[in-house]
Amino acid sequence: MSSIVAIIGRPNVGKSTLFNRMIKKEIDSLKVPAITEKTPGVTRDRNYGTADWEGKKFTVVDTGGFYPEGVLTEEGETARQIREQIFFAIKEADVIIHLLDGKEGLNPSDAEMANMLRESGKKVLWVVNKIDIPAKEGRILEFYSIGANEIMPVSAISGFGFDELMDKIVSALPHAVPSDDTTSDAEPVPRIAVVGRPNVGKSTLINSLLSKKRLVVSSAPGTTRDAIDSLCTYYSKKYLFVDTAGIRKKSGGYSMRATRKLLRGRALQEPSIERLSLISAVRSIERADVAVIVLDASEDISEQDQRIAGMAEEFGKSAIFLLNKWDKIEAAEEEYKRFAKEIKNKMWFMDYVPYITVSGLKKTRLTKIFPLIDEIIAERKKRIPTAALNKFLSKLIAFKPFPLYRGKEVKFFYITQIGIEPPSFAVFVNYPNAVRAQHTRYIEKALRNEYSFKGTPIKIYVKSR
Repeated sequence: MSSIVAIIGRPNVGKSTLFNRMIKKEIDSLKVPAITEKTPGVTRDRNYGTADWEGKKFTVVDTGGFYPEGVLTEEGETARQIREQIFFAIKEADVIIHLLDGKEGLNPSDAEMANMLRESGKKVLWVVNKIDIPAKEGRILEFYSIGANEIMPVSAISGFGFDELMDKIVSALPHAVPSDDTTSDAEPVPRIAVVGRPNVGKSTLINSLLSKKRLVVSSAPGTTRDAIDSLCTYYSKKYLFVDTAGIRKKSGGYSMRATRKLLRGRALQEPSIERLSLISAVRSIERADVAVIVLDASEDISEQDQRIAGMAEEFGKSAIFLLNKWDKIEAAEEEYKRFAKEIKNKMWFMDYVPYITVSGLKKTRLTKIFPLIDEIIAERKKRIPTAALNKFLSKLIAFKPFPLYRGKEVKFFYITQIGIEPPSFAVFVNYPNAVRAQHTRYIEKALRNEYSFKGTPIKIYVKSR
């Protein structure tokens, strides 16, 4: 198992920036896995990544800003939960980086944290950030008063002192794993993006699946701002769940065109937390195998729910509709029928997607997710022999011949599968312009009736021979 290095420190000392550099991601608001911004307290959950330094791999954990005991903030309950997350990170870490702010100087809470880390018995590296040139190294002297034997200067932004820090980390690791390690599973771990509007219960759902407090949970919408990876094991099989920031509704909503502009960085000059959260969520969908679209069963399906589902469909991702908070429903049988009808009417463009009712809070029916994910991933990778497809196409055309195109017969020569994840097909005809959207939808429906492709979109391309 990979060794774990946790980055701990006060809010806004540069933990996420250092995290991004350690896992070799560009310090770029459109590409970083951990959101960074000058606003204190942006990182709230633990975020995991893999660092590889001179052939040694280890896991890096980014944490929320540490608030001293008894200090009240405008987010008092969230601050308390962040402290819990930090304690969890300390407990599971092999090496801890206590990151300090060389620009602001020593703070009383730094001493409290230093004492707490010493009591943990873990290997601790005291690192002063925001030291970008040798001339500023003198700023680290005041930090020796916290009782550290050695303090390392570094600049997470410029990289000053970074190589020395990484060398120190690797030398402190108890179980560094070589890059050419062959112990990894042959079967890739399915990546599941958990997406939905703010406050539909995504984090609670993942915490219940993991049976521990992995993510900060609050009744305040938008508690999760980053995309957070959580590895879950069910009957010895692993699944990587990603809890994403709730996708909020801006003025006019988020069309796919607007989303693409955001991803290219053209929508706003100055990145905001909301913008970065949207990008994080969209990136998670983009990298996922399956999108679990969480709906609040106690509310009607909204336009924003439709937009989120549309993103998954647009990116060609398989999906599951998860009707969460089912514990709030009283007349369950009647409400299930009503919700099924609403999904059919409002999510008509994804009528192939299955849906199940769960309660993340009460932990009911959660295990139904895993066999459904397995089934959908198998459908996503399904291949149909060309001979079987052409037999299918012949029957389809014979049953319902296509209309004439400019007075001429439209001939379908053959169909073949050209890809998986999602399943993609090429249909060869004499007049491609004659085959319109309603015709490809007809072919898609027939393919699903014949071969299922449960939970996964189908791509159909019409070509000339």
